[in-house]
Amino acid sequence: MPLAKITRNYQVSIPKEVREALGLQEGDYVEVQERDGEIVMVPKRLIDAGQAWFWAPDWQKGERDVDDELRAGKTAGPFKSVEEMKKHFGDA
Repeated sequence: MPLAKITRNYQVSIPKEVREALGLQEGDYVEVQERDGEIVMVPKRLIDAGQAWFWAPDWQKGERDVDDELRAGKTAGPFKSVEEMKKHFGDA
């Protein structure tokens, strides 16, 4: 297990093998927690407020559901027209 030294300004360098395993880049953020006497660093990503809806738990569940349906081959179409698509989905 790699060691890291706390410097004079209380800074710690994350060892290369850990950075690479987690895909960390310069400028990335980590949340620092104390947990049962240990220091835990959790990588975090900042999300633009205009894109926050996409990352909401309900939306992400819907994305996973659709991915599962696509992998299972549950698809419709292609349709020859918008009217044909509406009829298929019961919107006509």
